[in-house]
Amino acid sequence: MSANTVLISCNFTPVPRTRPKLKTQIQNLKSTNLTFLNRTTTLKFSDVLQPHNLKPFVFPIRKRFLLQKCQSILDSQNSEDPDLDDKESSELRSKEDVQKGRDWTTSILLFVLWGGLMYYVFNLAPNQTPSRDVYFLEKLLNLRGDDGFVMNEVLVSLWYIMGLWPLVYSMLLLPTGRSSKSSIPVWPFLVLSFFGGAYVLLPYFVLWRPPPPPVEETELNKWPLNFLESKLTAGISLAAGLGLILYAIFAGGDVWKEFLQYFRESKLVHVTSIDFTLLSTFAPFWVYNDITARKWYHKGSWLLPITLVPFLGPSLYLFLRPPLSKMPVSVSKTSLEQE
Repeated sequence: MSANTVLISCNFTPVPRTRPKLKTQIQNLKSTNLTFLNRTTTLKFSDVLQPHNLKPFVFPIRKRFLLQKCQSILDSQNSEDPDLDDKESSELRSKEDVQKGRDWTTSILLFVLWGGLMYYVFNLAPNQTPSRDVYFLEKLLNLRGDDGFVMNEVLVSLWYIMGLWPLVYSMLLLPTGRSSKSSIPVWPFLVLSFFGGAYVLLPYFVLWRPPPPPVEETELNKWPLNFLESKLTAGISLAAGLGLILYAIFAGGDVWKEFLQYFRESKLVHVTSIDFTLLSTFAPFWVYNDITARKWYHKGSWLLPITLVPFLGPSLYLFLRPPLSKMPVSVSKTSLEQE
């Protein structure tokens, strides 16, 4: 290769092998735009004229300019590259698939949980005293008169609280727990939950797809939303639940031992206790869903740890939550049409 060969990279002008003379460099610097010098260095122009500053100053500017030019060319090529758009779209599609996969996985896990619970209830739950369970059921439903037998106070409290749980879930699921991406209504599950509890609500949890549909303002003045959104309803359920829980707590140690014995022998007591545990476990999630739908998270987030307290926590939230008419989730279609 000859000695006069010149390297060319990124369409740059050839760099001469010999350095220009000092006088030529000074003339070029005087004609250089001062704004460019101010942006690239903090040196004064008088300092540049000094001989010891010419070597480290001239060539870094040229190198920096060449690097910036090369980088701009590469950026323009990358922005026009269709392969990058395909990669970005594929990443977005993969994220959407992952999100769908999570929803699908959650539904499958809930369905497996429901199936396992139903198998346990009908096949594995203790059932040593079926005749006594029938007697307890008749006594709890007030189908038997006063025969001198005193029912277990803890069992009585548990029975009546299980009658209040469907009301609490109705206040949480209507309307913020409805599904806008599914044609499955929630009200049949809520009605059946008065008889089946969480064993009936779990299938709806599997089919539920957020977000909730908008609510017309006319619906808030009609049954059942006017009843479920009432502070009076929430206050009565909270007071009743508090009284029943205190009644069970102060029943005494012997009463609790008797209840534990019933739990190990009776299918009625065993299945009802599991039902109470399931409803208490899922309630904080639906409270969080209701807080999010009402846009009240910044003020009501402190209630989330309290909802871990069985029944009393969710009931307290229902009593303190803001009315649905003041929240963005309630949208009147008629008013929008008029506007």
